[in-house]
Amino acid sequence: MLIGCFRLFRQIIQSNYEIVTVLHQMILGYLLRNNSKMNKTVRTAEPTIYSTSNNDEEINNAIDLARKNLHDFDSAFIIRSYDPGTIALKIKFPTNIGFEYIWAIQIRWEFGSYSGVIDNFPENAKDVKVGKRIKIDKDDITDWMFGRNGKLIGGYTLRAFRNRLTKHEKKNFDAHFFLKIDN
Repeated sequence: MLIGCFRLFRQIIQSNYEIVTVLHQMILGYLLRNNSKMNKTVRTAEPTIYSTSNNDEEINNAIDLARKNLHDFDSAFIIRSYDPGTIALKIKFPTNIGFEYIWAIQIRWEFGSYSGVIDNFPENAKDVKVGKRIKIDKDDITDWMFGRNGKLIGGYTLRAFRNRLTKHEKKNFDAHFFLKIDN
């Protein structure tokens, strides 16, 4: 199933569609399925949610690094220096228990800020609907990613999750992921 979804995702990317839904649903499921640092919420007819505690130092450092380097995303976006269909921003949304982090795709620059289409089904965030285009406040961006020449740029939280894999799992993941990830 996982391999089939990654093949589908690569076909979507090769067709130059800006759709990354399969990416976030399948990658997180693959990366985090047996990780004790992660909580898993299985939902009927919706993707499983993987979460971590607010004091997860590795993830918090990844978010800080993504924010610190957001100018790299901005620059690539402005000059279109990315592979088509690979740009995404991870946004934090307030909930009654803290925040929920959701990826947005089909990123645009409109009226002085980014906008994007919600790519994940929310669990706790109110008024957040998959497929809905939203305005993105830069202060709410917690990660970003794009591909350049087939190589992952950004994706700091993705890298942090990937680092939790065993050597065998990482090798298998890398063989099926559509972008090359440097260590």
